[in-house]
Amino acid sequence: MSLRIRLARAGTKKRPVYHIVIADSRSPRDGRYIERLGHFNPLMAKDNKDRLKLDLEKVKTWMAKGALPTDRVSRFLDVAGLMKREQRNNPEKAKPKKKAQERAAAAATAAAAPAEGAAPAAPAA
Repeated sequence: MSLRIRLARAGTKKRPVYHIVIADSRSPRDGRYIERLGHFNPLMAKDNKDRLKLDLEKVKTWMAKGALPTDRVSRFLDVAGLMKREQRNNPEKAKPKKKAQERAAAAATAAAAPAEGAAPAAPAA
């Protein structure tokens, strides 16, 4: 049985609150879990101390038993100083795709063509 430390959604529609739980990786997101380790409220300000509550002793115990945190929970644990999360870097993600590059090239040639020709006509009154 592979254990995950992950978020389970709670709260009402458009007002999410997440429970940080230890669960079997095969169980559904909001389904059965083994133990609740804390909660996270994304609607609170980032500097609010009640935004994230986490029982670090329980987390250490479960990680010693082999539980793996998800990416979001590993961010929380990195901030808490419990584990080191590897920084991600994907410079290819921000580059425009093929069609966008073609459109940009077409726009550049269209903008350059009138500038090379005669002076623009005066607007009609």
